[in-house]
Amino acid sequence: MGYPVQKTDEQWALELEPQEFAVLRRAGTERAWTGELLDEKRDGVYRCRACRNELFRSDTKFDSHCGWPSFFSPLAGDRVELVEDRSHGMVRTEVRCAGCGSHLGHVFDDAPQTPTGDRFCMNSVSLAFEPSAEADARA
Repeated sequence: MGYPVQKTDEQWALELEPQEFAVLRRAGTERAWTGELLDEKRDGVYRCRACRNELFRSDTKFDSHCGWPSFFSPLAGDRVELVEDRSHGMVRTEVRCAGCGSHLGHVFDDAPQTPTGDRFCMNSVSLAFEPSAEADARA
């Protein structure tokens, strides 16, 4: 797929921290329970750390007890790209940023407690959190 934001691996490597590059551009996974956004509770928007595409709103975030930030729906269907992932001897659905193709995490249909039944399990390092003006004023 052609993405609106396209850069070479060398350009991404200069812009991203090593762990960000490993996850976003090499489809790595951060260790569970270590992400800085796991316990983020403020109102706001979650963006792609690489290209700043708006991906999720805080009102779709929920505690799935899986060790990674989880959302039941992206901001809009065209904000993410879903791709079959057959790595590690499994069949999963990878979630990529539709703005730049960066790896964000995976989506699973194992969250019956949510309105959609989906759990978008994202790496904190793949996201940038932007608090709402109201949340910023309260902080």
